[in-house]
Amino acid sequence: MAQSISDRPAVGDLDREQAAAEIADLSAQVAEANEAYHRRDAPLISDADYDTLKARLTALEEAFPQLARPDSPTRQVGAAPAEGFGKVKHAQRMMSLGNAFSDADVEEFAARVRSFLGLSADAPLQMTAEPKIDGLSLSLRYEDGALVQAATRGDGTVGENVTANAGTIADIPQRLTGDVPKILEVRGEVYMSHTDFEALNASDAGRVFANPRNAAAGSLRQIDPAVTARRPLKFFAYSWGELSEPLAPTQMGAVERLRDLGFHTNPLTSLCTSVAEMIAAWSRIEQQRSTLGYDIDGVVYKVNDLALQARLGFRSTTPRWALAHKFPAELAWTRLDRIEIQVGRTGALSPVARLEPVTVGGVVVSNATLHNEDYIAGRDNVGAPIREGRDIREGDWVQIYRAGDVIPKIADVDLSRRPDDSQPFQFPTLCPECGSEAIREPGDSVRRCTGGLICPAQAVEKLKHFVGRAAFDIDGLGAKQIEMFFTDKDLPIREPADIFTLAARDARNLGKLKNREGFGARSTEKLFAAIDERRRIPLARLIFALGIRHVGEVAAATLARHFGSWDALVAAVDGAAQEPAFKAPDDKARRAALAVSPSWAELTGIDGIGGVLVNSLVTTFSQEAERQGIDRLVAQLEVLPAEDLRDLQTEITGKTLVFTGTLERMTRAEAKARAEAMGAKVAGSVSAKTDLLIAGPGAGSKAAKAAELGVAVIDEDEWLRIAGAG
Repeated sequence: MAQSISDRPAVGDLDREQAAAEIADLSAQVAEANEAYHRRDAPLISDADYDTLKARLTALEEAFPQLARPDSPTRQVGAAPAEGFGKVKHAQRMMSLGNAFSDADVEEFAARVRSFLGLSADAPLQMTAEPKIDGLSLSLRYEDGALVQAATRGDGTVGENVTANAGTIADIPQRLTGDVPKILEVRGEVYMSHTDFEALNASDAGRVFANPRNAAAGSLRQIDPAVTARRPLKFFAYSWGELSEPLAPTQMGAVERLRDLGFHTNPLTSLCTSVAEMIAAWSRIEQQRSTLGYDIDGVVYKVNDLALQARLGFRSTTPRWALAHKFPAELAWTRLDRIEIQVGRTGALSPVARLEPVTVGGVVVSNATLHNEDYIAGRDNVGAPIREGRDIREGDWVQIYRAGDVIPKIADVDLSRRPDDSQPFQFPTLCPECGSEAIREPGDSVRRCTGGLICPAQAVEKLKHFVGRAAFDIDGLGAKQIEMFFTDKDLPIREPADIFTLAARDARNLGKLKNREGFGARSTEKLFAAIDERRRIPLARLIFALGIRHVGEVAAATLARHFGSWDALVAAVDGAAQEPAFKAPDDKARRAALAVSPSWAELTGIDGIGGVLVNSLVTTFSQEAERQGIDRLVAQLEVLPAEDLRDLQTEITGKTLVFTGTLERMTRAEAKARAEAMGAKVAGSVSAKTDLLIAGPGAGSKAAKAAELGVAVIDEDEWLRIAGAG
């Protein structure tokens, strides 16, 4: 220390200028001591001297709070406990990854990338291969080199603010030096080593964690950062979000740049030039898996050239340029105690195996999916035998498998251990919740309850789906609260609209919610505020939240992007309900009726939207009770127009495009992705609502239809000019 703390003036005797100088000096000393102790394992000063420095710095910051720095080392440990985690909207969405479970899946991924980019089979295409850490995703935002925010992935769009907690992790630099972008979002994985996990569970910390991932997640999400500071968390950086300038032209170069900035990156990351090298890297990492000292569940491949990554872009939830190649499933045997039937939001009767608890891959498993009645009976949905025709019965000894985060499944049955009095499982033909007939439609592998809104299980599951993370995501209103309110006599929630009238009904109710067990004045106020916050909802989230069969996140986003507004979507669906195509008795009649069914043709003409989905959508809106419920809900909301179209101003924003013929300088997939990124809608067929037909060589009936309807037609050269790729 340049000057002994005991020789320095009392804090109360310092003026602002003196305090600022000393805070800067002490911050640098404490930060340097942290670096030496936590990252270089070479302490510069004794623990006593370190504590003295930190105590002096803390006293100065308390006396001069306006001088406290956002990256102060005093904020790494012992920050005041927060009341909860705030929400953070990611500047760039944190995506999940598509999964592969076989060499064939990897070959298909590489072929798909080449096809999208129009690359020949022998054209150079480099990929990186890196271990997939089984931890908790974290995004770190640095501005002018200082850590200003840390957020969990959450739903990919909005995460939890864990800045104070992340600041206690030694692997996460508080300040970056050198050639640092003005804005840098570093993304990676928080994890715990096997040794540290065992020590934590052996300590008197109270909770015993099931596995290192759970321990890491629980430790990072402690309300008190001081608790996080006592947990031995680590961090690997492997990606990035928002950048003010590129890190490098390649994935490998960018990761090396992150390493040079002070982040830990995985030394097993390698560069591959072929599918064979990718699979070899996967095998090499799998062989080292048990000796790494931390959990991994696969290998992630990424296209190395960042310019190609940009061209490939993203699907709804996953990048086209990356793939997670999972390790083989892990197996265990246990006894199946009983089979229970659960009824989902679409009425599907889903069998669940209740098991004697067994550890599979470090996780205790007590439930497994049984898919459907055919799977239990030992056959697939066309009657062919599976498991050599062995059925599954209560009391059987069964083999359980799981791979990564995949729901546990039953792989096989040990007939030699089957009880003598066992009986085949009789799948119910009546709904176990409401007693309505449960039917199985031709071609459907699932039996469904016909009770609809009278079935309480369907109603509850629809509500749970409605408040789910990818839908309305209302703080304080999860599955547990939905179950409570559904049966409440004074403040029932039986349909989504009831959620948005809850506060008004509570104001009229003498038995106030705040007086109930589990609630209080503050929690009730926060719940009502969270509900009000969700009155403004993006169109895609609303469509998905309705829980319409076959309409998932991707389809909801596609519909929102195509129609742009709720009114436009409703007009099309209502129009389709009145047309011959919807009233046709079968598919053949429906195809014949398309010529005089413009709304139906528009809906089915949307790329990625098929007739089955459209039929489900139109049927839902046509049922009087369901439609009234939807209308009551929308009356409580402000539905925001599709985000993709709102801020874009390009030559084709809001227009409907159709591609036909052969594109010679851009693949059809890339052209579609480029058009949608510019705010256009891409349809699969020409109609009166088509604005532009892009016709390559070999254009046939679509070109003729465009000429008949007076639709503008351009060639590939003009398309490349519009797309900025000419």
